Amino acid sequence: MSDNLKGMPIIGVMGSAVCTDAEGKLAERVGEVIAQRGGIVLCGGGSGIMKAVCMGAKRGGGITIGIMPGSDRYESPPNEFVDIPIFTGMSDGRNSINAKTSEVVIAIAGSYGTLSEIGLALKNGKKVVALESWELYRRGKSPENYFPVQSAEEAVELAFSFLDER
Repeated sequence: MSDNLKGMPIIGVMGSAVCTDAEGKLAERVGEVIAQRGGIVLCGGGSGIMKAVCMGAKRGGGITIGIMPGSDRYESPPNEFVDIPIFTGMSDGRNSINAKTSEVVIAIAGSYGTLSEIGLALKNGKKVVALESWELYRRGKSPENYFPVQSAEEAVELAFSFLDER
């Protein structure tokens, strides 16, 4: 199986543990399309957007990684759609792992944890696709590697186009 994973892109999908039904459906579709395109979904492994994106990825036949805040499955149980839970014991510090391990980040809605992941990804030179997420401006301009989009399909298409640029 490990040979089959080599070369598969890791797409980080960041979002809150609490989401609306509409945001959850967007996340499910993002996960499904990432899986259909041959990508691995990486997320925080919990509920809300994280659970929805993993559910969609599994429906699309994909692989999911959950970067968990606790030290073990008792402290932070992964959602049932996480294939590979990685227990960090780092609480919010795991956001750095999420940003650095992802080749591209898709942010869906989100609260302050998502905002920190966006900032860490941008700081590390990663491209961030924003779907109903934060509006970012500095001196009247959006960050160079920050790309708001309107649909799940557009988010995944753009993320994969960035992988092709490498």
